[in-house]
Amino acid sequence: VQLQASGGGLVQAGGSLRLSCAASGRTFSNYAMGWFRQAPGKEREFVGAISWSGGSTYYADSVKGRFTISRDNAKNTVYLQMNSLKPEDTAVYYCAAVLARYWYTDSVMDYWGKGTQVTVSS
Repeated sequence: VQLQASGGGLVQAGGSLRLSCAASGRTFSNYAMGWFRQAPGKEREFVGAISWSGGSTYYADSVKGRFTISRDNAKNTVYLQMNSLKPEDTAVYYCAAVLARYWYTDSVMDYWGKGTQVTVSS
């Protein structure tokens, strides 16, 4: 499956952005989807994930309550709504897919998209 993330940009602290990730090539609903990010000089980290139907979501503690993942299987798209952004949220954000109905902490993602840059100014 091919993944294309978009929606990144520059925003002030406290602002919001919505990232989108469009999928193509396979049956989108067969995949649980995840968002990850990598800040300069740091390892890539998990941000959140969503099950195949959208019925289950999972978040890193650092974004819980501020970020929301959703998906539209009819549009083959997963979203990451980011509110109350902080400078420490600055990173390249990646979407990824795993051929499974649910995401688990030990899930190994099968496909990755190219990232989209999010920069939060203080």
